Amino acid sequence: MEDSVVAYQAIRAALPENVTLVVVSKTHPVEAIRPVYDAGARVFGENRVQELLQKKTELPSDIAWHLIGQLQRNKVKAILPHAALIHSVASESLFQEIHKEAVKMALQPNILLQVHIAQEETKSGFSPEDILQFLARWAGKTEPVVIKGLMGMATFTEDQTQVQTEFRQLKALFDQIRSAFGKDLPHFQTLSMGMSGDWPLAVACGSNMVRVGSSIFGHRGSVV
Repeated sequence: MEDSVVAYQAIRAALPENVTLVVVSKTHPVEAIRPVYDAGARVFGENRVQELLQKKTELPSDIAWHLIGQLQRNKVKAILPHAALIHSVASESLFQEIHKEAVKMALQPNILLQVHIAQEETKSGFSPEDILQFLARWAGKTEPVVIKGLMGMATFTEDQTQVQTEFRQLKALFDQIRSAFGKDLPHFQTLSMGMSGDWPLAVACGSNMVRVGSSIFGHRGSVV
């Protein structure tokens, strides 16, 4: 646990001040998370709705919990009151479900639109073309849902040139959306890309939010 604190502090010190570090705590117990919280971390990311809800009851109330894993439509109602940011809005149908429940519950959920930039078909998300069409329909009409920006995951590969290309493509799309829809998306300021294996490259390509788990806690369950 002492190692996790040292790792967290080193990564936080290496990041520019404008970059948010989401400490990915999925699969790790509360006892492992608390020392990192005590070291100053206040933003944690979870993959599963139930795990996020359980940890939220056991840890301090000033933690901002981010849902970074895939969200099923039948779990939207459960997560909306509890997630400070949902990273993984990967389709228009999921957005519509969030919008419907947000109106019913009088909430203003913050979301990121997930874009598919990797060569791997297993990763979810809008295509760049689809997201532009989606925003052409919805920009200026999303209230009470707040679209904060984009999230994407690069291909899991040792080829740093490919990863860099994918990150640059997502940054270019982010800039294009801000230019085309900025007046209708006033909160569109977050570009979440970069994980344990590639966050330095992501930051160099323009990311202002990184999701880091295994580099802090070590490997347990799924790798982040």
